[in-house]
This record gives sequence, structure tokens and C-alpha cells, in this order.
Amino acid sequence: MKIFIFFSITLTCVFFGNGSNANPLPYEAIFNFGDSISDTGNADKTHPPFPSNSPYGSTYFKYPAGRLSDGRLIIDFIAEAYGLPFLPAYLNLTKDQDIKKGVNFAFAGATALDFEYFIKNGVDKPATDKSLSIQLGWFKTIKSSICKSKEECDGFFKKSLFLVGEIGGNDIIAHLSYRNVTGLRELVPSMVEAITNAIITLIEEGAVELAVPGNFPIGCISGVLTLVNSTQKDDYDQFGCLTSYNTFIEYYNGQLKQAIETLRQKHPQVKIMYFDYYNDSKRLFQTPQQYGFTSDKNEIIKACCGASGTYNVNVYIPCGSPSTTVCPDPSKVINWDGAHFTEAAYKQIAKGLVEGPFVNPSLESPPFKIA
Repeated sequence: MKIFIFFSITLTCVFFGNGSNANPLPYEAIFNFGDSISDTGNADKTHPPFPSNSPYGSTYFKYPAGRLSDGRLIIDFIAEAYGLPFLPAYLNLTKDQDIKKGVNFAFAGATALDFEYFIKNGVDKPATDKSLSIQLGWFKTIKSSICKSKEECDGFFKKSLFLVGEIGGNDIIAHLSYRNVTGLRELVPSMVEAITNAIITLIEEGAVELAVPGNFPIGCISGVLTLVNSTQKDDYDQFGCLTSYNTFIEYYNGQLKQAIETLRQKHPQVKIMYFDYYNDSKRLFQTPQQYGFTSDKNEIIKACCGASGTYNVNVYIPCGSPSTTVCPDPSKVINWDGAHFTEAAYKQIAKGLVEGPFVNPSLESPPFKIA
């Protein structure tokens, strides 16, 4: 979907957070793979940066900081909870930079499936060719800068956390105008296989603790609501979300969980955690006031930053354009720009992962609370 390229490009430089604790940390490094949900600056290298007065990054960083939100992302909150700095984006690394606390390979617009798949199947090309397999190649490129021998690598990666995703959302979006929601199920085996292969590759490289997120309830995302634009009342649930699209994501997540369970049985020495992004974020739409968001059912599914329309989304006028506006208080809403969530929403999702109960099995106990 070319119209969604707006939501997956043009980022700026990485920002580093709090330093490490003097005491041993549960994880000494985090390596992250994914798309714009966790990109902290990679896409900035291939697209013009946002202007300095852009609303992106305005809540926390006070300037665009390589993230497609108003502030921090889930990966930022996880890093903070474990006493690690914000992950440097791979493409922003400088010569001799210390990368022993982790690296972020996620790229906005990235897909689980390779770029060639979309060309071969006549689907609109994604915003980038930096798919999951390309990101794995980046990891292999810098591995020798982290450790030299197999023994050294095994020892280092034993104390590292690997996040594989969320990825796959852009694969789904690219097919929305070509397939109905039932037809989207045909994509699932290929997407799950791509993620499974990535996990296997990382295990072969020495990873022993991996987290694999499922996908979000896309039927509640203001950009998808705008694209589908159904006039049938029965298509929506009591919270204003598209029922069939959320049901599809439940199916996808179920298939992904089955694949993860198979991998656990084949690799009992490895801990593979499932991050339940679906239920972790869906609860925010169901009882928003419980988490500090507005209780207005119409406002909660609108984008904070946008142009116009029922959901404040105009796919031709992206957030930050001269004619767009930003809601008075982003901390009171979930949707940020039609495709991504606000920092406030990401914070709640991160708490649900780090503190439970939306991860199985649990992460190591964090030395810091997400406040």
C-alpha cells in the first residue's frame, strides 16, 4: 500500500538513555529486529529527516528522535527497565562504537517476507527492502565486533535478550487492497515461516533467550479503520474496532504460537518467550480510563496527530504536514498517527510485558520499574 509509506519512513538520529547499573544486570545486551514499532533510527539513513518542529518525539525527546511516535517505544521502556541504554540503530553506528549493550536492527516499513515476494506476486512493493532476513544479515556482519570465538560468543549471548519483532504488520497492510480479510489468511504460513526461520538462525548464532511478539489488534488502529471505512454497524465491536480484522490477527497469532511451541520442543535448551501484543494492547481500548486514557469511545480510536475524517486520518496528509493538528494531550489517547501508538500506550504495553502477565514464559525480573 503506497499510501501507507507515509507512516513508515523518514526518521532521525538515535538517542541514548540511562547507563548501566553497577550490579550485574539480568540482560547485558538486547538485540532487536523489527519494523517501525521498534525502529530507533535506521530508516533515517535512507530518508530525509523530519523538520525540527515535527510532532514526532515531542513528548519525551522534545525533537524527532528516530521513532514513529511522540516519544519512547516499547523497546525503549524494556531497555530502561533492565538498566540498559536506548539501543543504537545499526545504520547509525560509528567506527569503534561500543555495541556490547546491544544494537537495534529494526527498520520502519520492514516486512517479514522478503522484498522479492511482493515483486513476484504483483503486490505493491513495501516502503523498504530491509526485511527481516536483511536485518539478520546485519547482525551477522557485526557479530565479529562483539565476540571473536564460539566460546566467547556463546558466553556473551547467553546473557543477551533477542527480540524478533513485532514484524508482519507491513506485510498485512500491503495486501489490504488486494485481499479481503478472509484472503489474508493465505499469507499466514509464509509469514510465520519467515519469523520461524529467523529464530532458528539466531539460535544457530548462539541466542538462548528470545522474545517473539505477536501482532496488534489492527481492527482498533485508526489507519486501518480509515482504509476499510465500513458503513456496516455489525462490522464493529462494542469498542468501535473491526471485528473480522481482529479475528484474523487472533488466527495469525495462534499460528505463530504453535510454531514457537514446535521450536521449544526442538530446542529445549533455549528460552523462547511469546509477547502477547494483541491482548496487552486490546485491554487499553476496552477499559481506557483504567490506564489513564480518555473514556470517550469516539476519541480513543482517533489518531492524535492527523488531518481530518472520522478517525483523524488522511492517508495523503501524514502527521506533521502543515495542515495536520496534534491533540491537546497525547498521553490521554492510544493511537498516535494512524499506524503507531502514543508513548503512553507503548508504556502500558511494555509494563504488561516486563511486569506481566502478557509474556509467556516470563522475562527475567527487571531491576527498575517502568514509571
